[in-house]
Amino acid sequence: MKNDKQERILDAMEELMCCMPDKDISVNLIAEKAGIAKGSVYYYFKSKEDILNAVVSRCYKKAIHEFFNGIQTESSALEKIKLLFRSLIKKEFRNKEQNLILTLHLHEDLQLHNKMKMVAVQEIAPILTALLQEGCAEGSIQTDTPKESAEMIVAVITFFLDNTIFPTDDASMYQKLKIFSNVLDTSLHATPGSFDFLWKPVDSN
Repeated sequence: MKNDKQERILDAMEELMCCMPDKDISVNLIAEKAGIAKGSVYYYFKSKEDILNAVVSRCYKKAIHEFFNGIQTESSALEKIKLLFRSLIKKEFRNKEQNLILTLHLHEDLQLHNKMKMVAVQEIAPILTALLQEGCAEGSIQTDTPKESAEMIVAVITFFLDNTIFPTDDASMYQKLKIFSNVLDTSLHATPGSFDFLWKPVDSN
């Protein structure tokens, strides 16, 4: 069973991160937002960085949970891959306020972005590897290196989302992802347009 105070601390950190820079968030502010004593924060977490790490990990775990809840056994591998990335990216890029993962990528904090990339590869790549293997078995894609391909795909997606590297311009983001979707269609020997879900708005699919 999850500890209520620990979850309140993470909820408070999430809420604060959505409206202010990380550098302006103090443990005192987190405790105040969570409605608990500062000492209680340090009981569960050694530092603000530990809280940040837990928040990032929880973000990806929530997306993975959403993916597994929405998956259907009869779905094709490509449909499952689409659902996985929709669970991560959600909606359109212009609706960033609806997705904490996108919101955190807007922060101009290199340490945060590096942490998000690392967690994304650790949490998402193994799931994508299994889906690529499933796609190979179905014949919808072809790759001799599903693990490496999965890690590369996740790394590139998080790279594109990184506000410290690319400006947060929706049109530019869509264009980059459109190019990348074509690269995936070719490199994975998929039917042209198979990965268009990476850049098309939800209501266009």
